[in-house]
Formats: sequence, structure tokens, C-alpha cells
Amino acid sequence: MRYVCNICGYVYDPKEGDPDNNVAPGTEFDKVPDDWTCPVCGADKSEFSPEG
Repeated sequence: MRYVCNICGYVYDPKEGDPDNNVAPGTEFDKVPDDWTCPVCGADKSEFSPEG
């Protein structure tokens, strides 16, 4: 499932992960570290909601 940043609209896609910020492709959102932030706007992980 993809998650969307409520602040800027960035979409976290588990297939892609966020390799630039040490999140490997294939990492489900609930396995992303709690201190990870949106790579676009810096929002906390808590600011993301399931897409749909």
C-alpha cells in the first residue's frame, strides 16, 4: 500500500522505498524507521496517510 504525505502530497511507494534516505526498495511503510521524514518537505512519518 502506498502512503501520501498530508503536507506536500509526496507518495511513498514500498516498491521504490527511499534509497536516498536509507529505506530499501520493498520496505513496507510500517517497517520504515519512525525517525524517517518526508524527503520533499521534511514532515514526520505521522503526517502520512494510506493512499485511496
